[in-house]
Amino acid sequence: MTTADEAFAALDALLGARLNRSQSDRELHGRSEADWPLMPPDAVAYPETTAEVSQIVQICAAAGLPIIGWGAGTSLEGHAIAPRGGVTVDFSRMNRVIEIAAEDMLVTVQPGITREALNTELRATGLFFPVDPGANASIGGMASTRASGTTAVRYGTMRANVLGLEVVLADGRIIRTGTRAPKSSTGYDLTALFVGAEGTLGLITELTLKLHGQPEAIRSAVCAFDDMSGAVNAVIATIQSGIPMARIEFVDAAGAAVFNAMSGTEWPDLPHLMIEFHGSEQGVAEQTERFAEIATDFGAQGFRWAEKPEDRTALWAMRHNTYRAGMQAHPGRDPLTTDICVPISRLAEAVEETAAEIAASGIPGPMVGHVGDGNFHALLLPTSGDAAEHEKAAQLAANMAKRALRLGGTVSGEHGIGMGKLKYMDQEHGPAWGVMGEIKKALDPDGLMNPGKLLPGN
Repeated sequence: MTTADEAFAALDALLGARLNRSQSDRELHGRSEADWPLMPPDAVAYPETTAEVSQIVQICAAAGLPIIGWGAGTSLEGHAIAPRGGVTVDFSRMNRVIEIAAEDMLVTVQPGITREALNTELRATGLFFPVDPGANASIGGMASTRASGTTAVRYGTMRANVLGLEVVLADGRIIRTGTRAPKSSTGYDLTALFVGAEGTLGLITELTLKLHGQPEAIRSAVCAFDDMSGAVNAVIATIQSGIPMARIEFVDAAGAAVFNAMSGTEWPDLPHLMIEFHGSEQGVAEQTERFAEIATDFGAQGFRWAEKPEDRTALWAMRHNTYRAGMQAHPGRDPLTTDICVPISRLAEAVEETAAEIAASGIPGPMVGHVGDGNFHALLLPTSGDAAEHEKAAQLAANMAKRALRLGGTVSGEHGIGMGKLKYMDQEHGPAWGVMGEIKKALDPDGLMNPGKLLPGN
């Protein structure tokens, strides 16, 4: 076994200036967008090829150094910080589109490309990649956390949109999973295993993704409701009616207030739904009409339609900037973000219970959600330096997780586990969590790939 100093010398010889051990870069890669303490790696490596990634992993493995993948750093549960030091592999230089196969509606990319950059590259093809978690995350990071977002109700999550991967395993082996065919019945689905593994089984170095045709017509709308149950029940009725929504988002009254404060809108102090439809001109017209009828039956009011591209962009930018809007509306507070996902039939119950508990706590906590698939988020904002409020906020988040499990759901529909929700995995998965640990041990016996995250004893 080599020493850490020997490993860093070998990495320096391999990468030169692309191995960075400066304090500033290490600290940049030891932070998260959420409220986590600083946990920097010992070094940051910037590979440009899969072969270099393989060599980095082999060098680290020989010295017993932890290896953490890094995309855009937008995760919220401490996925990419380094609690045990080691080497962070930053994929920002591996950001190319390798091939666009327009006839097959596929694209092959390196992991460091962001979703916005990818869709810019695809503009001339009439195709787009639909998964939209809000943040301009890297595609590799999105696959590793099995990301979803506002469009998942129509186009599915990353799990449904990744056909194949190239992965570097913990011993440096390079494997490929999946094919370019639309389906396969040959052996274990290793692609699905790595999508959502949070970098604990290997480093993704290439992805083949499904693309979708740009819709002929797009129409968005916002409407208000007197209460949350009316809004949530309108969502349920819309889904049960088979109306193919592209997005259907919930914003509570507190969320509407922070949108107004940040964007200068004049939404009433009520719960809202934000909706978008994709399709042909005729299809979108029919869908919007049917939705308006259903929503009105549940008390919808003040429909505001957005058909111009700039109006739609502004609408969804406001939704995606909920985190920043909440922070600006409540200065002097720290963010604690969390999400849960429940069956649609229990959604109204989960939202109402959570809202009542947040209101009773006295802590600001605007809620938004991808309610079309039962997933919603709370941005809890305890006062900076107030230990009692921080403890209360943590309890609110814990109660949300317990509520999700009680209602037959999951402790995270989108954010993932990382370090933040590790304590709930046994409750949600039981003995199956131990099986996940056995898979980890088989592929990474020394526990070097993103340790301390997702798995038992990792």
